[in-house]
Amino acid sequence: MFEVDAVITWVDGADPALALNRDHHLAQANALALAGTTAPLHDNGTNPHRWLCSDELNYCVRSIANNAPWVRRIWIVTDNQTPEIMQLPPEIAAKLRIVDHTEIFAGYADALPTFNSLSIETMLWRIQGLAEHFLYFNDDVFLTAPVTPSDFFAADGPVLRGKWTDHSDLAASGAARDEASLLNHFNQINAAQMIGYSADHVFESAHVVHPMLRSVMAALFDNFHDAFICNASYRFRDAGQFLPQSLHNHACLADGSAAILDTRDYLHIAVGATDAWSVEDISGYLRGREWDAIKFLCVNDLPEVERSFPDARVWIEEAIGG
Repeated sequence: MFEVDAVITWVDGADPALALNRDHHLAQANALALAGTTAPLHDNGTNPHRWLCSDELNYCVRSIANNAPWVRRIWIVTDNQTPEIMQLPPEIAAKLRIVDHTEIFAGYADALPTFNSLSIETMLWRIQGLAEHFLYFNDDVFLTAPVTPSDFFAADGPVLRGKWTDHSDLAASGAARDEASLLNHFNQINAAQMIGYSADHVFESAHVVHPMLRSVMAALFDNFHDAFICNASYRFRDAGQFLPQSLHNHACLADGSAAILDTRDYLHIAVGATDAWSVEDISGYLRGREWDAIKFLCVNDLPEVERSFPDARVWIEEAIGG
């Protein structure tokens, strides 16, 4: 059986040094935009919730410890910071490795500092010592049931969660590119088109753990070198970027190595989606038969969710087990 690593991106946006640096580059970018030198920054890329730290990393790491103890290494990629991780079993704590942005951007330091997850994701595969098979986590994605490598990788490639989507109308709308909620769609359209897919046939990745092959990303880096360097150069998210994991997925779909899971085993609580839930809904869901099929939970903007549901952390604790 092959070894599998986990990679988690994390930042404490409230750190004074990081916040000062970020504000400096925000002001610089906004000044260039006002002067007409560059395009205005995208609202999705400058929303303060992007850098909030609400202890999601602890939930994420503990969910891996509880539900995927077979993971070889847990790499936490950050910007000159050291996260405080709650007490873990010694065998799990020994697997943790902190990776600084300077390591994965080696040779391309002009792109730093960056405050852009897409730019960071462009370079994740360059972690020294990273396993060929790795799982990419945003820190707000948690495992909620025991999983095995076969949940993520088939014989030849990744097991993908998501759906084929027709984004042709969206691609034709220039105004839509400025909509904060639609940025991710454009980033996935851009990725699909690089591999030869059209906007009416885009595989829309679900908000879950992303299984990835390091060799695939290395080959894509060689084939689209200039595009990779350009993608990594954006300090803040932009509609002109491609989503790196989507590029990976479309490449694997194109060569037939990827498998698409035909059942839904994940739950995504998106920003603003709490309006559609009640306390009774969530409590019943966590303890109901439907929950038995759920292996992944993504909770965007936990502080916002807590405003509607003060017991949100209790529910997450229950969900990740242990």
